[in-house]
Amino acid sequence: MAEIHSFYEAHRGAMEAAMLQRLDIAEAMLRDRAQLSDVDRIRREVMDEYEIVLTQMPYVGGAASRMSDFFMRLMGFMAIGRVLRRHRVALPVIGDIERESYKAQLLTVPEAERLASGRQFMSRENQALLREQAVKSHAEEYPEDFVYDFVESGPGDSFDFGIDYKACGFCKFAARHGDKEILPHICGLDFEAYATRGIRLERTQTLAGGASRCNFRFSRVEQE
Repeated sequence: MAEIHSFYEAHRGAMEAAMLQRLDIAEAMLRDRAQLSDVDRIRREVMDEYEIVLTQMPYVGGAASRMSDFFMRLMGFMAIGRVLRRHRVALPVIGDIERESYKAQLLTVPEAERLASGRQFMSRENQALLREQAVKSHAEEYPEDFVYDFVESGPGDSFDFGIDYKACGFCKFAARHGDKEILPHICGLDFEAYATRGIRLERTQTLAGGASRCNFRFSRVEQE
């Protein structure tokens, strides 16, 4: 078997623990919605598949790139999707299980911590960093990485700022490894990831859906 990149190997313990927690959360859904009786077997199959996914994950700059965290947090859903498709689970059911289990997992983090993370993401300092990294992304130092533009809000806009992704690392991964069928489930996780941190995400199109860009637009949700 191919080796796991040293950057991901260093984070492997935490990544596998997150996967096991996710599978614990999804257990009832796997039985009730996917109609899978031997959940222990499914768990083993998913973790075996995750081992393969880890060897396939592209290196895109490690700690110096914000996109590394996206791969580490979300690529496990590729393993779940692959295994459930082999068991002939319908795609909409897979999408629902992945989205709901991810939201439940995110909500295990204390609310104060989640909202603080959201404020940091929306901060001027982070927006400045996003501008810098967006410019650097166009150099395409890592072929399997994302390429994106920072979008400033203008008069009359209802968002604080945006990001237009012109190339997507998950799309490249799915095309390379035959995961296009389950790719849209990854896109659906974005809304939960931002909502649980007090951020409203608006998006009307995706690269995975055949558009020329993914148009992310972010705005703060007023806390009561």
